[in-house]
Amino acid sequence: MFSRIKQDLPASIVVFLVALPLCLGIAVASGAPPVAGIIAGVVGGIVVGALSGSPLGVSGPAAGLTAIVAMGIAELGSFEALLAATVVAGLIQLGLGIARAGIIAYYFPSSVIKGMLAGIGIIIILKQIPHALGDDKDPMGDESFDQPDKLNTFQEIAVALESPNWGAVLITVACVLLMVIWERPFIQRNQMLRYVPGPLLAVGSAS
Repeated sequence: MFSRIKQDLPASIVVFLVALPLCLGIAVASGAPPVAGIIAGVVGGIVVGALSGSPLGVSGPAAGLTAIVAMGIAELGSFEALLAATVVAGLIQLGLGIARAGIIAYYFPSSVIKGMLAGIGIIIILKQIPHALGDDKDPMGDESFDQPDKLNTFQEIAVALESPNWGAVLITVACVLLMVIWERPFIQRNQMLRYVPGPLLAVGSAS
């Protein structure tokens, strides 16, 4: 368990620095309480990691499920009802696992999964463009097409392009360049710098 502690400890610090804001962000984007994201990260990282028996694995809140969770809360009427539905779904999954029914996944086309993830990625990108230009009328970046500020996604982008905040644009460009440069080999070869996540550094620099 502790034979690779020198490698596991710094790796866990990097994962923590990336996962904590990710868990909070996904919870907020899904319409769930922020603490729910932290709990999901803890369960995914510790409980699932301990029970899976796999030396390598990724578990926890996933951005790809944001739209599904948000829709579930809207359909069921409350976050508490979604939790109950999640428990039932978990029991069904355990039953399918015991029955070794995982082979069913092979019958679902991978293009469906890729299409869903690509669609969510496009939504996230479109919603961030106004913020990158300094337009924050809808500061939380609502994921629905019709936003609380009475504009839809494309109208919001058009309004932001009419009068961009050049200070925000400069910060956006600087942060993107920083994240790109941070992945270059001359940074990753450095024993200290490679353990600092580029996105976290960009957020800190922008602040």
